[in-house]
Amino acid sequence: MELAENTRASAMPDINQISVSDLFDCLKLGWQDYKSAPLLGLFFSAFYVLGGYIIFSALFVSGGIWWALPLTAGFPLLAPFAAVGLYETSRLLERGEPLSWRRVLGATFAERKRQIPWVGAIIVIWFLFYMLISHVIFAVTMGLSALTNISSSFELLFTPQGMVMLAAEIVVGAIFAFVLFSITLISLPVLLDKELDFVTAILLSIRSVAENFGVLLIWAFMISSLMMLAMLPLLLGLLCVLPVLGHATWHLYRKLLSHPA
Repeated sequence: MELAENTRASAMPDINQISVSDLFDCLKLGWQDYKSAPLLGLFFSAFYVLGGYIIFSALFVSGGIWWALPLTAGFPLLAPFAAVGLYETSRLLERGEPLSWRRVLGATFAERKRQIPWVGAIIVIWFLFYMLISHVIFAVTMGLSALTNISSSFELLFTPQGMVMLAAEIVVGAIFAFVLFSITLISLPVLLDKELDFVTAILLSIRSVAENFGVLLIWAFMISSLMMLAMLPLLLGLLCVLPVLGHATWHLYRKLLSHPA
Protein backbone atom coordinates (compact mmCIF):
# COMPACT_ATOMS: atom_id res chain seq x y z
CA MET A 1 0.00 0.00 0.00
CA GLU A 2 1.73 3.13 -1.25
CA LEU A 3 0.98 6.79 -0.78
CA ALA A 4 -1.30 8.15 -3.46
CA GLU A 5 0.50 9.73 -6.41
CA ASN A 6 -1.25 13.08 -5.89
CA THR A 7 -0.43 13.17 -2.18
CA ARG A 8 2.62 15.03 -0.96
CA ALA A 9 4.58 13.27 1.78
CA SER A 10 4.66 15.07 5.12
CA ALA A 11 7.89 16.53 6.44
CA MET A 12 9.63 14.39 9.04
CA PRO A 13 8.90 15.67 12.56
CA ASP A 14 11.56 16.05 15.21
CA ILE A 15 11.50 13.99 18.41
CA ASN A 16 11.18 15.90 21.70
CA GLN A 17 12.28 15.01 25.20
CA ILE A 18 9.36 14.67 27.61
CA SER A 19 9.07 14.31 31.38
CA VAL A 20 6.91 12.29 33.76
CA SER A 21 4.76 15.38 34.37
CA ASP A 22 3.91 15.31 30.66
CA LEU A 23 2.47 11.82 31.13
CA PHE A 24 0.05 13.00 33.78
CA ASP A 25 -0.80 16.00 31.64
CA CYS A 26 -1.68 13.63 28.79
CA LEU A 27 -3.92 11.60 31.09
CA LYS A 28 -5.67 14.79 32.18
CA LEU A 29 -6.20 15.85 28.58
CA GLY A 30 -7.38 12.34 27.70
CA TRP A 31 -9.98 12.49 30.47
CA GLN A 32 -11.16 15.89 29.21
CA ASP A 33 -11.55 14.52 25.67
CA TYR A 34 -13.49 11.53 27.02
CA LYS A 35 -15.87 13.85 28.88
CA SER A 36 -16.29 15.95 25.73
CA ALA A 37 -17.34 12.93 23.64
CA PRO A 38 -18.32 10.09 26.03
CA LEU A 39 -20.61 8.28 23.59
CA LEU A 40 -17.88 8.02 20.97
CA GLY A 41 -15.49 6.69 23.62
CA LEU A 42 -18.02 4.11 24.78
CA PHE A 43 -18.72 3.09 21.19
CA PHE A 44 -15.12 2.26 20.33
CA SER A 45 -14.34 0.64 23.68
CA ALA A 46 -17.50 -1.49 23.48
CA PHE A 47 -16.07 -3.40 20.51
CA TYR A 48 -13.05 -4.25 22.63
CA VAL A 49 -15.15 -5.39 25.60
CA LEU A 50 -17.51 -7.46 23.46
CA GLY A 51 -14.51 -9.05 21.75
CA GLY A 52 -13.18 -10.05 25.16
CA TYR A 53 -16.49 -11.66 26.11
CA ILE A 54 -16.55 -13.63 22.85
CA ILE A 55 -12.98 -14.89 23.34
CA PHE A 56 -13.47 -15.97 26.94
CA SER A 57 -16.85 -17.57 26.17
CA ALA A 58 -15.28 -19.59 23.35
CA LEU A 59 -12.47 -20.70 25.67
CA PHE A 60 -14.92 -21.75 28.36
CA VAL A 61 -17.14 -23.72 25.96
CA SER A 62 -14.16 -25.43 24.32
CA GLY A 63 -12.63 -26.41 27.67
CA GLY A 64 -9.51 -24.34 27.00
CA ILE A 65 -10.10 -21.92 29.84
CA TRP A 66 -6.45 -22.12 30.95
CA TRP A 67 -5.58 -20.08 27.87
CA ALA A 68 -7.20 -17.15 29.66
CA LEU A 69 -3.74 -16.46 31.17
CA PRO A 70 -1.80 -15.77 27.95
CA LEU A 71 -4.84 -14.15 26.35
CA THR A 72 -5.23 -11.84 29.35
CA ALA A 73 -1.57 -10.85 28.98
CA GLY A 74 -1.83 -10.54 25.22
CA PHE A 75 -5.32 -9.10 24.88
CA PRO A 76 -4.18 -5.48 25.45
CA LEU A 77 -1.89 -5.86 22.44
CA LEU A 78 -4.96 -5.47 20.24
CA ALA A 79 -6.05 -2.18 21.80
CA PRO A 80 -4.66 0.00 18.95
CA PHE A 81 -7.43 -1.31 16.69
CA ALA A 82 -10.01 0.53 18.78
CA ALA A 83 -7.81 3.59 19.16
CA VAL A 84 -7.95 5.06 15.64
CA GLY A 85 -11.43 6.48 16.17
CA LEU A 86 -10.34 7.92 19.51
CA TYR A 87 -7.35 9.60 17.89
CA GLU A 88 -9.62 11.15 15.29
CA THR A 89 -11.93 12.42 18.02
CA SER A 90 -9.02 14.05 19.86
CA ARG A 91 -7.71 15.54 16.64
CA LEU A 92 -11.03 17.20 15.91
CA LEU A 93 -11.32 18.48 19.47
CA GLU A 94 -7.76 19.85 19.30
CA ARG A 95 -8.57 21.74 16.11
CA GLY A 96 -11.82 23.08 17.53
CA GLU A 97 -13.78 21.43 14.74
CA PRO A 98 -17.33 20.17 15.31
CA LEU A 99 -17.69 16.54 16.35
CA SER A 100 -20.13 14.22 14.66
CA TRP A 101 -20.52 10.48 14.32
CA ARG A 102 -20.34 10.84 10.56
CA ARG A 103 -17.03 12.70 10.62
CA VAL A 104 -15.32 10.39 13.13
CA LEU A 105 -16.60 7.11 11.68
CA GLY A 106 -16.04 8.35 8.13
CA ALA A 107 -12.44 9.31 8.84
CA THR A 108 -11.84 6.02 10.62
CA PHE A 109 -13.36 4.01 7.77
CA ALA A 110 -11.33 5.94 5.20
CA GLU A 111 -8.10 4.73 6.83
CA ARG A 112 -8.64 1.31 5.24
CA LYS A 113 -7.17 2.75 2.02
CA ARG A 114 -4.12 4.28 3.68
CA GLN A 115 -1.21 2.94 5.76
CA ILE A 116 -2.83 1.98 9.07
CA PRO A 117 -4.02 -1.48 7.88
CA TRP A 118 -0.37 -2.48 7.43
CA VAL A 119 0.33 -1.71 11.09
CA GLY A 120 -2.85 -3.61 11.97
CA ALA A 121 -1.51 -6.63 10.08
CA ILE A 122 1.74 -6.45 12.04
CA ILE A 123 -0.23 -6.35 15.31
CA VAL A 124 -2.20 -9.47 14.36
CA ILE A 125 0.91 -11.36 13.27
CA TRP A 126 2.74 -10.35 16.45
CA PHE A 127 -0.19 -11.49 18.59
CA LEU A 128 -0.39 -14.85 16.81
CA PHE A 129 3.37 -15.31 17.20
CA TYR A 130 3.00 -14.56 20.89
CA MET A 131 0.28 -17.22 21.20
CA LEU A 132 2.58 -19.72 19.46
CA ILE A 133 5.37 -18.97 21.95
CA SER A 134 2.85 -19.37 24.80
CA HIS A 135 2.01 -22.86 23.52
CA VAL A 136 5.71 -23.72 23.37
CA ILE A 137 6.32 -22.46 26.92
CA PHE A 138 3.39 -24.54 28.18
CA ALA A 139 4.61 -27.69 26.44
CA VAL A 140 8.25 -27.29 27.56
CA THR A 141 7.56 -26.37 31.19
CA MET A 142 4.69 -28.77 31.87
CA GLY A 143 6.19 -31.76 30.05
CA LEU A 144 3.89 -34.77 30.20
CA SER A 145 1.49 -32.74 32.32
CA ALA A 146 0.55 -30.94 29.12
CA LEU A 147 -1.43 -34.08 28.22
CA THR A 148 -3.68 -33.46 31.22
CA ASN A 149 -6.88 -31.45 30.87
CA ILE A 150 -5.70 -28.47 32.87
CA SER A 151 -9.18 -26.94 32.91
CA SER A 152 -10.20 -29.69 35.33
CA SER A 153 -6.80 -29.99 37.04
CA PHE A 154 -5.99 -26.48 38.23
CA GLU A 155 -3.76 -27.88 40.97
CA LEU A 156 -1.11 -28.43 38.30
CA LEU A 157 -0.64 -24.67 38.16
CA PHE A 158 0.60 -24.75 41.77
CA THR A 159 3.25 -27.40 41.15
CA PRO A 160 6.88 -26.28 40.61
CA GLN A 161 6.45 -26.78 36.87
CA GLY A 162 3.21 -24.82 36.92
CA MET A 163 4.80 -21.90 38.75
CA VAL A 164 7.69 -21.83 36.27
CA MET A 165 5.17 -21.84 33.42
CA LEU A 166 3.23 -18.95 34.94
CA ALA A 167 6.39 -16.90 35.51
CA ALA A 168 7.63 -17.57 31.97
CA GLU A 169 4.26 -16.59 30.48
CA ILE A 170 4.27 -13.31 32.39
CA VAL A 171 7.87 -12.41 31.43
CA VAL A 172 7.45 -13.33 27.77
CA GLY A 173 4.10 -11.55 27.62
CA ALA A 174 5.69 -8.39 29.04
CA ILE A 175 8.51 -8.50 26.47
CA PHE A 176 6.11 -9.00 23.58
CA ALA A 177 3.87 -6.23 24.87
CA PHE A 178 6.73 -3.74 25.20
CA VAL A 179 8.04 -4.46 21.70
CA LEU A 180 4.58 -3.87 20.27
CA PHE A 181 4.20 -0.82 22.49
CA SER A 182 7.38 0.60 20.92
CA ILE A 183 6.13 -0.13 17.41
CA THR A 184 2.65 1.32 17.81
CA LEU A 185 3.06 4.09 20.41
CA ILE A 186 2.95 6.92 17.88
CA SER A 187 2.94 5.07 14.54
CA LEU A 188 -0.86 4.88 14.47
CA PRO A 189 -1.55 8.52 15.39
CA VAL A 190 1.19 9.77 13.05
CA LEU A 191 -0.25 7.75 10.16
CA LEU A 192 -3.68 9.22 10.88
CA ASP A 193 -2.28 12.74 11.07
CA LYS A 194 0.48 12.73 8.42
CA GLU A 195 1.24 11.38 4.96
CA LEU A 196 4.02 8.91 5.77
CA ASP A 197 4.52 5.26 4.94
CA PHE A 198 4.01 2.71 7.71
CA VAL A 199 7.69 1.67 7.88
CA THR A 200 8.77 5.28 8.48
CA ALA A 201 6.06 5.69 11.12
CA ILE A 202 7.15 2.52 12.94
CA LEU A 203 10.81 3.55 12.93
CA LEU A 204 9.80 7.00 14.20
CA SER A 205 7.85 5.37 17.02
CA ILE A 206 10.78 3.13 17.99
CA ARG A 207 13.18 6.11 17.97
CA SER A 208 10.79 8.08 20.17
CA VAL A 209 10.74 5.28 22.72
CA ALA A 210 14.52 4.88 22.58
CA GLU A 211 15.14 8.61 23.11
CA ASN A 212 12.63 8.81 25.99
CA PHE A 213 13.15 5.29 27.28
CA GLY A 214 12.87 5.91 31.03
CA VAL A 215 9.79 8.13 30.83
CA LEU A 216 8.01 5.92 28.30
CA LEU A 217 8.83 2.80 30.32
CA ILE A 218 6.85 4.44 33.12
CA TRP A 219 4.07 5.17 30.63
CA ALA A 220 4.03 1.53 29.52
CA PHE A 221 3.76 0.43 33.15
CA MET A 222 0.97 2.94 33.79
CA ILE A 223 -1.16 1.90 30.85
CA SER A 224 -0.62 -1.85 31.39
CA SER A 225 -1.56 -1.51 35.06
CA LEU A 226 -4.66 0.53 34.26
CA MET A 227 -5.68 -1.91 31.53
CA MET A 228 -5.26 -4.95 33.76
CA LEU A 229 -7.20 -3.33 36.61
CA ALA A 230 -9.93 -2.31 34.17
CA MET A 231 -10.25 -5.92 32.99
CA LEU A 232 -10.89 -7.28 36.49
CA PRO A 233 -14.56 -6.22 36.86
CA LEU A 234 -15.72 -8.39 33.91
CA LEU A 235 -13.84 -6.11 31.49
CA LEU A 236 -16.32 -3.31 32.23
CA GLY A 237 -13.62 -0.92 33.42
CA LEU A 238 -12.31 -0.85 29.86
CA LEU A 239 -15.37 1.17 28.83
CA CYS A 240 -13.78 4.13 30.60
CA VAL A 241 -10.06 3.34 30.76
CA LEU A 242 -9.60 2.41 27.11
CA PRO A 243 -10.97 5.65 25.61
CA VAL A 244 -9.14 7.80 28.18
CA LEU A 245 -5.85 6.08 27.31
CA GLY A 246 -6.61 6.36 23.60
CA HIS A 247 -7.18 10.11 23.85
CA ALA A 248 -4.13 10.45 26.13
CA THR A 249 -1.97 8.67 23.56
CA TRP A 250 -2.95 11.25 20.97
CA HIS A 251 -1.77 14.04 23.25
CA LEU A 252 1.41 12.10 24.03
CA TYR A 253 2.07 11.88 20.29
CA ARG A 254 1.65 15.64 20.01
CA LYS A 255 4.13 16.22 22.85
CA LEU A 256 6.69 13.71 21.56
CA LEU A 257 6.97 15.19 18.09
CA SER A 258 7.56 18.71 16.81
CA HIS A 259 5.31 19.11 13.81
CA PRO A 260 6.58 21.36 11.02
CA ALA A 261 3.98 23.12 8.94
